[in-house]
Order: sequence, then structure tokens, then C-alpha cells
Amino acid sequence: MTRIALVVSDVDGTLLTKDKALTDRAIGAVRKLRDANIGFTVTSSRPTLGMRFLIGSLGITLPIGAFNGSCIVGPDLKPVEQHLIPETAARRAVEVLGEFGAEIWLFTTDRWLVRDGKGAYVAHEAHTIRADPTLVDDFTPYLASACKIVGASADAAGLQRCEIAMREALGAQATAVRSQSYYLDITPPGVNKGTFVQTMAHRLGISTDAVSTIGDMQNDLAMFRVSGTSFAMGNATDDVKQQATHVTASNEEEGFAKAMESILGRQA
Repeated sequence: MTRIALVVSDVDGTLLTKDKALTDRAIGAVRKLRDANIGFTVTSSRPTLGMRFLIGSLGITLPIGAFNGSCIVGPDLKPVEQHLIPETAARRAVEVLGEFGAEIWLFTTDRWLVRDGKGAYVAHEAHTIRADPTLVDDFTPYLASACKIVGASADAAGLQRCEIAMREALGAQATAVRSQSYYLDITPPGVNKGTFVQTMAHRLGISTDAVSTIGDMQNDLAMFRVSGTSFAMGNATDDVKQQATHVTASNEEEGFAKAMESILGRQA
């Protein structure tokens, strides 16, 4: 087995519990990786501002990938590489989400914009990313600076249909993939969690075979495909589990820490 030199982890549903907390065992597992000279970083559909707390808590010194890897920032949160959704694609994405009745959010580099501050998932997202939204009447002035557009809906089946329609509507202009059963993310084309893994491997001068990834949702499959080993969380859906090389316990059962301990055990 190729020696693992880098671990790249998803955040929600993987590194964090359902209550969006880091457990002591997870923090300890990352510390043990560092002690074993294994690099560690995270990539998430979260905006940059929603990942700030992880950097200090986990002692991350490598760049992190926000917006499904389309925005790479250093541990000081200064941009290393950033991509935006083409304005025409952003406009069409908002139209399609509206057709499916989804709650619509638009993220720029440093702001989260919503039209309804009392939307069903706004409070949940504010708790998740530890930041409040900015209310706007119209997204039009911000379409040219969109890092990510999100459709939120409690209708999981409807959102799945929306995902299919969104891909047909946008084609190669943007990427549409669910980061949660209730969130559909539209992000810049040609960049995803897989390209983030490849970028990090290049920066560190290692093969992607020496990278291990861990996640729980469809947007994590891109990094599973390019990494040497991958772990699906126990709370992942069956299709995600089937595309991982290993399956660990759920995020409520220390699945992240157990996967890291497995990596350390194999390398020992």
C-alpha cells in the first residue's frame, strides 16, 4: 500500500457531528496524523467564512478548499486560487431553482445573500457556518460575483429532480451537485473537490495515490475518484459507500476518528 502523505476531509456529515461539533477524539486523530508527518486539510461546500473555526481548532497549516474546492484559501483565509460562476449560468441557475420552488441563496467571496431571512433553512445554515446572511431584494447585482448558489428544500426527491434539470440547463457552464439531501450547490465549472485534491498533491509534490479522502455525500465522489484511498462515512448513502474503498462508522459514532486511526494503524 502506498504510504499516505495527506488526508483531505469533508466537513459536514463527516468531520463534524450532527450538532456541528468537533469531538475530542476527532481533534486528537488530526493531531496524531500531524505527529506521523501526514498532512491534513479540509474541503467543503461551505463558504470560506464558515470554515474559519476549523483552522484553529485542528491546527490546519495547509490551504483549505471552500465552495466544493472552487475557492482555495490559505490558513489566513487569503485567496490562493478562486473561480466564479459565469454570470449567464448564475442567472439561469436562479431561474431553475425558482421553477422548483427552492429557497435560493447566493454566496460571494465574503457574503451570504438571501432574499428571505426567515427561510426554512436560514437559521440552520447560520448555525452551521457561524455567520449571518445579508438580506437583498434582488440577486441581479451579484450574479457576476457568485462563488456558489444554493437551492435549499425539504423535498429531497424534488431537489433530486431539480439537480437533473439544473445539469441539463447549465451543461458545462457550471457544476450542480447536492452537498446534503436538502441542499443543491451550483459552483464554477471544471473545479470540484477532486481538482482540489489534485491541486494539493501538486503543491506538496506527492502522487494522488498518497492521498486519502473521507466524505459522505455525492459532492465527495469527485475526490474519491482521484485519491489513492477513500472512506465513506457510515451515514453516507449506499451509492456513495459503493464508490469508496472503505466504509467507516457514522459521524455520530466517531467515524472520522476511526478512519484516521485505521490509516495510522496501517502505516505503522
